[in-house]
Amino acid sequence: MRYMLLIYYKEKAMQARDEEQQQRVFREYLDYTLELQQAGVMRIGDALQGTATSRTHRLHEGAALAIDGPFAETKEQLGGIYVIDVGNMDEAVKWASKVPEAEGRSVEVRPILELPYPHAEQS
Repeated sequence: MRYMLLIYYKEKAMQARDEEQQQRVFREYLDYTLELQQAGVMRIGDALQGTATSRTHRLHEGAALAIDGPFAETKEQLGGIYVIDVGNMDEAVKWASKVPEAEGRSVEVRPILELPYPHAEQS
């Protein structure tokens, strides 16, 4: 079954780190990604650019609205995702517990709803 690992972090805290600390975290994520790939469970994974680069699109009373930035004020921001394919939620949670710097971060583990149409990755 496929699960999405949604990795939330405090963007301002990460930006406050010096270059060496940021590079250390980057290397830890590269190692984690390699571990997922070598275990054969990783389907996709990507880091996201900062929230200042995002736009939120909403439909309100029939009118489309585009808003700079994330959709809501939050203490943590979505920093990246992985989609993994493992046997059950317990396995997915074990992988989530290995996300670098999981201490002080939130990693949401959410099952992917398997729909009856082909996935883009299969075409």
